[in-house]
Amino acid sequence: MIEEHRVMIDGAPTRVLTSGPTDGSPLILLHGFPEMSLAFTPLMDALKSFRCIAFDQRGFGISRNPAPDLKGFAMPALLSDLHAIADAFELRSFSLLGHDWGAAVAYAAAFAMPERVERLIVMNGVHPVCFQRALSAGGPQSEASAYIDWLRADGVEDVLRADGFARLLGLFAAHMDMGWLEGKTREMYLAEWARPRALEGMVSWYRVSPVEVAAPGQPRPLPDWAKADLQVRMPHLLIWGQNDTALLPEATEGLEGICHDLTRVTLPDCDHWLHHQRPEAVAAAITSWLDP
Repeated sequence: MIEEHRVMIDGAPTRVLTSGPTDGSPLILLHGFPEMSLAFTPLMDALKSFRCIAFDQRGFGISRNPAPDLKGFAMPALLSDLHAIADAFELRSFSLLGHDWGAAVAYAAAFAMPERVERLIVMNGVHPVCFQRALSAGGPQSEASAYIDWLRADGVEDVLRADGFARLLGLFAAHMDMGWLEGKTREMYLAEWARPRALEGMVSWYRVSPVEVAAPGQPRPLPDWAKADLQVRMPHLLIWGQNDTALLPEATEGLEGICHDLTRVTLPDCDHWLHHQRPEAVAAAITSWLDP
């Protein structure tokens, strides 16, 4: 059974979902754009033996929303929220799962707090160095990620909000299978996006990000930050929905060279939204890896 809580972080209530036995192995789940902790409910239902904890990251759902102050969305601030959640549930260490933007925070946690992150799981997310290499190459990933600079533009929030979030829904789909976004699930997403300043918070993640997108066919040098030696030292599972059109396989090239213990699992018949499309298959991959 999934339970909903409120945890105060810097005086702001944050929605937290928990499931599984209280003495189960802890697994913290980090969502991406344009989602919230509720996106993980199908997966949490399938991960029956683990103590799952999912929370609304800042700017999404019920959380602290510093927009338009971009400093409030910088990675140290995002990691402080993760620390606060782990401390609230008295977790000295835990396994960590990230999807989409949640993967960016999960990788950063692996670099910055390896004493707390025992194992790292990423679902259709990218290591920042591998991603920037692909973006700088000016190839297919650059073309697929052209929306990043568009989301950074002034006033894009109003465009996304107009006509019942029509443009946001279109961006969300991006030629992928959205059969899961129907009925009550769709109503829930629309209600979450309609929260005050929700769009302002969500696009702040793109505005503060240091990634640089080369124009297709126009390679550019790597920025200095992407030359850092960002090693993943704990065991790492990468689960990939094969039909993703937003993040392409080239964005994970070279991962073996910077991960000490990497396992890849590719799931056919799903895409970027694999945790909605095939939650049981995702849960089976996680379970067999965490508890072989």
